[in-house]
Amino acid sequence: MDGLLEEFFDLDIIADMFPGLVTEAMKNTLVFTFFSFVGGIVLGMVLALMRLSRSRALRWPAAVYIDVLRGLPALLTIVFIGFGLPIATGIRFPFPTYTPGCLALSLVYGAYMAETLRAGIEAVPPGQMEAARSLGMPHRTAMRRVIVPQAFRIVIPPLTNELLALFKDTSLLAVLGTLAGGKEILKFSRDLVNVRANTSPLVAGGLAYLVITLPMLRLVGRLEARSRPAR
Repeated sequence: MDGLLEEFFDLDIIADMFPGLVTEAMKNTLVFTFFSFVGGIVLGMVLALMRLSRSRALRWPAAVYIDVLRGLPALLTIVFIGFGLPIATGIRFPFPTYTPGCLALSLVYGAYMAETLRAGIEAVPPGQMEAARSLGMPHRTAMRRVIVPQAFRIVIPPLTNELLALFKDTSLLAVLGTLAGGKEILKFSRDLVNVRANTSPLVAGGLAYLVITLPMLRLVGRLEARSRPAR
């Protein structure tokens, strides 16, 4: 029992992780999550509108992109963006600490969010568009002012679940390696495991994820409860 506690709950090693666990690892994880989520929402909305377009030239590319990015493992996309793209094109990302990881996660989650947003738009009663058009609104204006805002209210709970999944998938960015000061929670914890030959840092890293994800889970539950129709 003492050996188990020493291997997984060595308080001296866990104490040595602070304040870096908070000021670097948790901060960077939240930065990756925020910018990837914003990028995913923007890309997802564009793709959702393309999927709903009457033009095949817009629908088909969007459908192919969504199917391919949802079908590939997220880790493969991250490796392709982080390593393959710079090697193949010689491109250098601005803000290299964050840009490759945020771009890769935005591309992956944009595909998932596109389907969520498309479902939300299709869930808005057709009468809403008809009413807006009867008031003289062009189709694009009606989509922007009437349909899309209602769709977002419908899809807030599933989008919050996507945010939670995205937060946890930032751990996949550890495969890219990091610049100084750019470690997320898993990379920060794993490096200390290698240095200290003890798994206590992984336990502390898991607790750091829970500190953020448990309140998010409660938020998802409340949003889902509020979105259910009253009986």
